[in-house]
Amino acid sequence: MSRRCDLTGKGVQVGHKVSHSNHKTKRRFLPNLVNVSLTSDTLGRQIRLRLSANGLRTVEHNGGIDAYLLSASDADLSPTIRALKKQIVEKHAAAAA
Repeated sequence: MSRRCDLTGKGVQVGHKVSHSNHKTKRRFLPNLVNVSLTSDTLGRQIRLRLSANGLRTVEHNGGIDAYLLSASDADLSPTIRALKKQIVEKHAAAAA
């Protein structure tokens, strides 16, 4: 399981731990990832994702996973999330017709 957010793409960053004597050693900055189950109103089921806390806040701010994916561009999404967005768009179009 990679340490990468499914929506935002945030991943591990590297930097230095700096001591009092200014001695630098390599360290890793890990993203704040949480496993969440979000409810898709359009699909009528739970979607399990591994999101950063910032990504989860963004989804909630936009009004849920359906609204977030409909407003997001395909270039910003991972392939698995892009497939989920396609399912939501198709279901949305079928319901509107």
